[in-house]
Amino acid sequence: MANYREIYKEWCENPILNEETRRELLALTDEKEIEDRFYKNLEFGTAGLRGIMGAGTNRLNLYTVGKATLGLAEFLLEHFPDARERGVAIGYDTRNHSAELARNTADVFTAKGIKTYLFDQPVPIPVLSFAIRHFGCVSGVVLTASHNPPQYNGYKAYDEHGCQLGVELSEKVTEKVNAVTDFSKIPTKGKDSLLTMLGAEEIDLFTTTVLKQSTFNDAKAKKALKIVYTPVHGSGNIPVRQILEKDGFTDVSIVKEQELPDGNFPTVKSPNPEERGTLQMGIDLAEKIGADLVIGTDPDADRIGCAVRTASGMELLTGNQVGALLVDFILKTKVVLGKNPVIINTIVTSDLGPEIARKHGCGVMQVLTGFRFIGEKMTQFEAEQQRGDENQHHFVIGYEESYGYLAGTHARDKDSVVTAMLIAEMAAFHKKSGKTLLDALQALYAEYGYYLDKVDSFVLQGKEGLERIAEIMAELRADPSLIPDLKEVIDYQKGVDGLPKSNVLKFILKDGSWIAARPSGTEPKLKFYYSIKENDREAALSKLEKLRALLKKAKGL
Repeated sequence: MANYREIYKEWCENPILNEETRRELLALTDEKEIEDRFYKNLEFGTAGLRGIMGAGTNRLNLYTVGKATLGLAEFLLEHFPDARERGVAIGYDTRNHSAELARNTADVFTAKGIKTYLFDQPVPIPVLSFAIRHFGCVSGVVLTASHNPPQYNGYKAYDEHGCQLGVELSEKVTEKVNAVTDFSKIPTKGKDSLLTMLGAEEIDLFTTTVLKQSTFNDAKAKKALKIVYTPVHGSGNIPVRQILEKDGFTDVSIVKEQELPDGNFPTVKSPNPEERGTLQMGIDLAEKIGADLVIGTDPDADRIGCAVRTASGMELLTGNQVGALLVDFILKTKVVLGKNPVIINTIVTSDLGPEIARKHGCGVMQVLTGFRFIGEKMTQFEAEQQRGDENQHHFVIGYEESYGYLAGTHARDKDSVVTAMLIAEMAAFHKKSGKTLLDALQALYAEYGYYLDKVDSFVLQGKEGLERIAEIMAELRADPSLIPDLKEVIDYQKGVDGLPKSNVLKFILKDGSWIAARPSGTEPKLKFYYSIKENDREAALSKLEKLRALLKKAKGL
């Protein structure tokens, strides 16, 4: 790639760029800012694009999104003879510029002669995944940066099964995207005759389909559960409320300050339901009205967090805890699991859920981090069933520690809508017996052992940050001896158990606890995952804090 200064000058002088972009570039005075915007291209990968919004090759904007769309369109036309007729579906969340970028994306597809379905309002990621499958599309796109801060946006591409592009497909699409070097080749005017708008009708169809995953039918118990829900200014507002109503939950209060779409997410530091601050307004409302349960979804409503009432107030549950509770609840209440039922989770997810599944005679599969790998397994299961394979598998639930879950085969990505319904049913199920979800969790610990999980995320911005992340991973590979009581090191970069190679290290301790190190695939972060198994909470906390302090100090974090 040419010198960043040369590329900056080319952008400033390019007649194709609009005046707004040109003014933004000419106003830049900070040399570090100019370098960061132009020292590389925003990379298209298995997660599509994600970056800070703004002008530049390393930013998310009309031109980088147009380039990605043109590359994807060229790939589809080359590999699918019926791509024009089957078409693509496009969704977007409530982030700033998501709607206009979605429309620009539609214009590129229709200009290439590809039929396009575009939602007329923000929708959750699982709704887009569902739409791809429902309309038989060859692909789909959603404009979102999930739970990232407000300055970010992104572009996720999906395959014909409604699953995020896998490694092989994304590499082929990336070649086409990288081949687009002239912005003048990106269409700016689409063909409205090829555009079909989607909206309330498709959302209603989606929630009606999701309702089939209900496993608890006690109407009285559902009416007795008092719920607070916050969409955190995101796309979950309509479908989550709709599914709760359809499932018979009548006592649902909404956090009014966070109800309506707002891409600035003004009421939170970060729209991430993993963080207590994101749910704090919901927790405050729950304390005020005596609610049993708080649930909150992120901007694209693929992730969900929850808090439950205890004697001392509302307590947040982690992604691992909710996953284990859902496995237990579904396996106890679902009438038909199918032949060879399987749960799927990731290599950095707690072992508690799998332990529960095995005790119930349910199989367990582990995949790399990223829900697309869960989606790929689901597609394999679907093919087995269509072929009538003797040893066909049936999907029960897939989940990640990062607050993403899916039950049912209506989508191939995380779904906070079906999860909101199941969490509410699970809470009503246990409340009927005089228990909270926390009580149910303690019962699981008593049966399977105490599990304590923690993720430390270190944000290392810019070029220097990425270099430091690479250095730390190299240091850990070269000398893992700083980890005490080490039994085994699993390096997924070498390929393990048939999984694709991935830059993840997992350190298994002699007592069954483990630590994993992984750079984020979508953000400038290095993540350390801790999963501690002990006899009780106090012992687990002590061990966890010692390990966290050791790694932070050793790596200067």
